[in-house]
Amino acid sequence: MPATTTPRNRAYVETYGCQMNIGDGELMEGILAAAGYEIASCPEEADVVLVNTCAIREHAERRVLGRVSQLNALKKRRPDLVIGVTGCMAQRMGDGLLARAPYVDLVMGPDGYRSLPDALARLREPRGPSPAVRRRRRERVQLAVLDIDIEESYEGLAPRRGSDVNAWVTVQRGCNHRCTFCIVPYVRGPEKNRRPDEVLAEVAGLAARGITQVTLLGQTVNSYSHPGWSFPRLLREVAHVPGIQRVRFTSPHPKDVTPALVEVMAGEAAVCEQLHLPVQSGSDAVLRRMLRRYTVAGYLEKVAMVRDAIPEVALSTDLIVAFPGETEADFEATLDLVRHVGYDDAFTYRYSPREGTPATRLPAASFVPHDVAQRRLERLIDVARDVQARINRSEVGRMEEVLVEREAHGPGQVMGRTRRNKVVTFDGDPSWIGTYRSVRIERTSGVTFTGRPAEAASA
Repeated sequence: MPATTTPRNRAYVETYGCQMNIGDGELMEGILAAAGYEIASCPEEADVVLVNTCAIREHAERRVLGRVSQLNALKKRRPDLVIGVTGCMAQRMGDGLLARAPYVDLVMGPDGYRSLPDALARLREPRGPSPAVRRRRRERVQLAVLDIDIEESYEGLAPRRGSDVNAWVTVQRGCNHRCTFCIVPYVRGPEKNRRPDEVLAEVAGLAARGITQVTLLGQTVNSYSHPGWSFPRLLREVAHVPGIQRVRFTSPHPKDVTPALVEVMAGEAAVCEQLHLPVQSGSDAVLRRMLRRYTVAGYLEKVAMVRDAIPEVALSTDLIVAFPGETEADFEATLDLVRHVGYDDAFTYRYSPREGTPATRLPAASFVPHDVAQRRLERLIDVARDVQARINRSEVGRMEEVLVEREAHGPGQVMGRTRRNKVVTFDGDPSWIGTYRSVRIERTSGVTFTGRPAEAASA
């Protein structure tokens, strides 16, 4: 029989970066599945490979460039393979990425995903066995989809969920803040908030599938607004959806942590006792240059308000060291803040200049030397880990409700998270995935926990 001329439609989406990117990866998979693509489990099985990217830091972009170079080796063996780069890095680099990595066929920004099947159809034609068609295939087509659409919130499109335990629910895209270090407003555009009825319908559909935990996503999620709706109201309504047992949200901005939000967090049983509250720096001078819109004292007032209402709350944060102009005194103030607040977890970064952001235009003399920046980062990591380990050691012996997420690396073990987002590994059966177990915390590595399920602990 002659070979078929119909192409296979198998796509693989490989995601890097934040939870918003994870949500976007699931969205792209849903769009492709609805267009007739089979979602492959690895690049080697795919006809289209999309690398979904982050642009927050230079290291993340270098990692992606290395990855697409690796994929080019696969493309050399299979010339019809389509390689696409999507997301924030694609938006930031644009056509320059096609020039820098000429084996990439598609660059697509975060507002282009609705047109993804059409873009791929253009790239995968003409096709066929004739010599003329093969010659045209060698005249490669590259495509850039980079328009920012201030109306695009992807209403009406269903993500393909990667988990039956937790679902990421995007309620907001883009950002109206203009923090001087951040590329997000320039690659994702202004804030766009979904209709609350669409959000609630999505959550209800997830609950009907048996998913009991949802995480609401937004660039500054607690600034969400819609006529007649605020984020506290949306959070309360999501917590009331039948079948939903846990609700989380990320990433909030300290400016919009209000008494109304804290009241909902404290009063709704489904809302977890956990808050990620990025501070970035412990120095008012640095915060002003970052354009963060709060002072250290104001931030600490928010922390006190949350802890007064929710004494058991677990706090995590983001911290940047070596922002231009940061002095040793500024850095020491950041260390003092970490010790004072007592964060359960901290995500620490060295400042990474992003072309197009205001911080790159600060005086050259204000930029911190690389070796100084690295030393500060290492010291900050040490302090943050010491604080985290001290907190976690104090929690050994507690009985915690753990939502089992997956099998652990150890044989016969599973891994899950407490309501306060602490990771616990314990003996258990894979059939427990998606269920809640009472677990006694027995040991900590300083970062994660090992426990014993209640039925075993009482035996």
